[in-house]
Amino acid sequence: MSSWSTTTATKPLRGTVQVAGDKSITHRALILGGLAQGETIISGYCLGEDCLNTLRVVRALGIPVEDIDATSLRVLGKGLWGFTEPSTVLDCGNSGTGLRLLAGVLAGQDFFSVLTGDGSLRNRPMGRVVNPLRTMGASITGRRAGEYAPLAIAGQGLQGCEYRSPVASAQVKSAVLLAGLLAEGVTSVTEPVKSRDHTERMLQHLGVDVQVDGRTVSVTGRRPFTGKPLSVPGDMSAAAFFLVAASIVPDSELCLSGIGVNPARTGVVDILNKMGANIQIRNSREVSGEPVADLFVKSADLHGITIEAEDIPKTIDELPVLCVAAAAAEGQTHITGAQELRVKETDRIHAMAVELSKLGIPIEENPDGLSITGGKRLTGAQCQSYGDHRVAMSLAIAGLIANSAIIIDETDCIETSFPGFKGKLLDLLTNS
Repeated sequence: MSSWSTTTATKPLRGTVQVAGDKSITHRALILGGLAQGETIISGYCLGEDCLNTLRVVRALGIPVEDIDATSLRVLGKGLWGFTEPSTVLDCGNSGTGLRLLAGVLAGQDFFSVLTGDGSLRNRPMGRVVNPLRTMGASITGRRAGEYAPLAIAGQGLQGCEYRSPVASAQVKSAVLLAGLLAEGVTSVTEPVKSRDHTERMLQHLGVDVQVDGRTVSVTGRRPFTGKPLSVPGDMSAAAFFLVAASIVPDSELCLSGIGVNPARTGVVDILNKMGANIQIRNSREVSGEPVADLFVKSADLHGITIEAEDIPKTIDELPVLCVAAAAAEGQTHITGAQELRVKETDRIHAMAVELSKLGIPIEENPDGLSITGGKRLTGAQCQSYGDHRVAMSLAIAGLIANSAIIIDETDCIETSFPGFKGKLLDLLTNS
């Protein structure tokens, strides 16, 4: 396992950054490309290990996926029931998105399959997906009655349902809607707060009749659709690390080109600007059903704010690096309603509390969030990533404003979502 000794920024960060393709959209493009009839060309896809595991699973289910070039794929879909029974267990690695969405698809096939992942994924909650799928007639078993992977799925005919989700989760919603594509009748999902809508947008782009009524999304099952080109925008969650970096390193100025600015994903921009950041969204356009733009960020003096429960669904993945922004900001930042962070790749509330404390930041861990007192110069320390890519990258950004190196253990995990992250950051430090 590799370690990373961070470098303190001695000059401003300047230039243009191209971040990794959106991980969430890549998972969906691969799965829906396999369910479509005919060719789907996916360009700009995420090369992270999470998405490559989903690609391998789609291939293991009998769908040809061909490399066109370094950033483009050709998926030769075989229709809603074109998947074939795999000869081995399907390994999703560290990806909760991949496993949960695939569970929805495989529940409605006519064969047996087993989904699993690494040690971290096998300890993440799956009952939130398994339970609604069972109401549709799915036959799924697993550890602790299906609460944890591996999940054994005996695919069979499904019936549409009206599911009221107790949590706002794009993964839960998407798993049920994907199962609904294979089910008899109409399937609808109602959430307490609207979650990310990448699945709905991609289905609409592919010609599927999706009905959206406030917090309720519905699809009618067993209606084939045809593949078409899908362009994956830059990942806002990946861009967030550079937005924070440029905000907290004095005199910095960066352009992040071609970033997905889906309204359900721009919470990190809204929160940083509320903290006093200088981030502008320019050159807005639509690509494959998703809004895309260029982000321009300049350094600014940040101040503490309160991040409340209603902000969390739009910022859940970016909260670790927002903790770093809070550490650099004057005053206190309070994060509440973020208990979902405890069931990510690691308990991110606890991880950020422990690691930022090592850097000399006064921080209080609460059941559903954190209270951070910022404005003090960070000190170098030996830190743990807990095998969590977002914790590792957040600590790397913290290293830019530390008075000495931060040693981050277990940084291989960064490859799950943002291969090349370290090189891009070091290039900014050496070329600025």
